[in-house]
Amino acid sequence: MKLTANSRVVILLEGGIKGIHGKTGLAFLRYSQTNIVAVIDSETAGESLESSTKIEQSVPIVSDTASALVYQPDILLIGIAPSGGQLPIALQAEIAIAVEAGLSIINGLHTPLKPLFPYLQPAQEIWDLRQEPAGLTVGKGKAQSLTAQRILTVGTDMAIGKMSASLELYRAAVERGIKAQFVATGQAGIAIAGRGIPLDAVRVDFAAGAVEQAVLQLGEGQDLVIIEGQGSLLHPGSTATLPLIRGSQPTGLVLVHRAGAKHVRELPNFLIPPLPEVIQLYETIASAGTISQVKVKAIALNTFGLDLAAAEAVIKSTAKLTGLPCSDVVRCGGATLLSAIYG
Repeated sequence: MKLTANSRVVILLEGGIKGIHGKTGLAFLRYSQTNIVAVIDSETAGESLESSTKIEQSVPIVSDTASALVYQPDILLIGIAPSGGQLPIALQAEIAIAVEAGLSIINGLHTPLKPLFPYLQPAQEIWDLRQEPAGLTVGKGKAQSLTAQRILTVGTDMAIGKMSASLELYRAAVERGIKAQFVATGQAGIAIAGRGIPLDAVRVDFAAGAVEQAVLQLGEGQDLVIIEGQGSLLHPGSTATLPLIRGSQPTGLVLVHRAGAKHVRELPNFLIPPLPEVIQLYETIASAGTISQVKVKAIALNTFGLDLAAAEAVIKSTAKLTGLPCSDVVRCGGATLLSAIYG
């Protein structure tokens, strides 16, 4: 499915504007170049989207799909990312209304929708994002052959802004005139970029190979490739970070951290070590089996929820602690960190 600036998209974000499972839709709101005409969230219907999310979009929030149809959308994007990626039963009726109205569907969940709606109108599509690409092989470290610098975002936890940091760096590179590409590895990034690999839908034996394939395809003839990170080496439920490292063969890393976080979210027994120790961990693992030493080049700090003065203070203290350039790229843009990773 090809999205354009003329596409009229409504985002199904039920419970996701103020909850913790709305990252797909919120990222699409922040970074997509399409025409977003409405957001569906019964919990915040009628409220200001900009006030609730701090995203500069004047888009109405409505209570259900039927109300969204007034804005004449042609695509429904499922913008929630619940644990396990399964379609909540309560939302099936909302999606069915959209399909009946002739909307195409962009589905970022693990539950495939094509089998549920086999009969579509000629111009109607269902794009199940989390589908394993065909023709995968095991990783063989081939990305080392690229001349492009390859920067992978890694993190101290899941869902802390690795995709946002990657997109901000990519945006800054494009604005600076650098020949750059962004490799999307999750459903939100794929929806925004229009291509990529849904890493969490790939069998583990082929995960590094899938990353390698995507990096090779997009990296040829480029000067810089930004690879969207997933998961964390510190999270007990994450298996995505290592194949990203192996498949992309990064020349440098950007560490993403949520300001003030002491432990993995919702798992208080899994403490986040001091950042210098996390940096050493990532550098050791990324350098193993490569032809050169891989360094963390900068810290992308997520200061969401802090006022400007507090954010500036923690950015300054983090830079002093790690000895690395540090910024909140969502608040401040990616230009500062880009200079650190690409001279």
